[in-house]
Amino acid sequence: MASVEKLEQLYEGKAKKIYATSDPNIYWVAYKDSATAFNGVKKAEIDNKGILNNRISALFFQYLEKQGIPTHFVEQLSDREMLVKSLRIIPVEVVARNIVAGSLAKRVGRPEGTVLAKPVLEFYYKDDELGDPLINDYHIAALDLATPEQMDTIASIALRVNDILKTFMADLGIDLVDFKLEFGVHGDTVILGDEISPDTCRFWDSETKEKLDKDRFRRDMGGLEEAYQEILRRLESKLAN
Repeated sequence: MASVEKLEQLYEGKAKKIYATSDPNIYWVAYKDSATAFNGVKKAEIDNKGILNNRISALFFQYLEKQGIPTHFVEQLSDREMLVKSLRIIPVEVVARNIVAGSLAKRVGRPEGTVLAKPVLEFYYKDDELGDPLINDYHIAALDLATPEQMDTIASIALRVNDILKTFMADLGIDLVDFKLEFGVHGDTVILGDEISPDTCRFWDSETKEKLDKDRFRRDMGGLEEAYQEILRRLESKLAN
C-alpha cells in the first residue's frame, strides 16, 4: 500500500493535513505539532505532539480493528504519517462520557470526577465557525446531517468502542473519562475515522488521577509532551506482550 503517491493537499485542520493520493480510495494524513483549545482561540506548537498522536492513533485503530470495529486506518507510513481510507465525513461529532469532566461538569452541576451510572453519548454539529454546538437527534434529522440508520450505526459503534477501550485502558492503569469520535462513509459503509489520541480523549491515571491528555494544555498545567509519552509507553508495553 505504501506504493501510493502523495498528491495535492485536500484539507488542513487544527491537528492534521490531509492529502489525496494516486489511489482515490486512500488519503495520506500528516500529523502536526499544533495544539489548540477553545475552538482555536488558544494555540501553541508542542514538540513531537504530531509524532505521538500519529503513533498512538495507529495503535488504537489497529487494536480496535482486531476487536471487530471498522476504522479508516490502513497503514502507518512514518512517525508523523499514515494512510487511511477516503471518507465522506458525517458532520456529527460523538462524545462518549463515563466520568463527569469539562463542559459536562458545568452543564449538569456535578463535580468533576463524578462517575456516571451509565455511559452518556452526546452529539455535536461539526462546524468550527459555530463552535461545534451540542445537538440532538431532532437537529440531526432536521438539518439532514445523517440518516437515522447512520446514526444508529454510529451510536452502536461508539458504545462498543467505549466498552472496549474502557476495559483496555483500565488494564493500563488509566481511567477513560471521555472521548470524541468522528465517522464517515467509505463506499456505503459507516466507519470510524479521524484520530484517537490524548487530543481527543480524557485519560486519568487510575491511582493518582493525574491528567494525561490535552487538558494539560487547556488548563496551563504543563507537561503535555510527557503525558502523551506516558500514554504511548503504556500502550506499547501492553500491546508488545
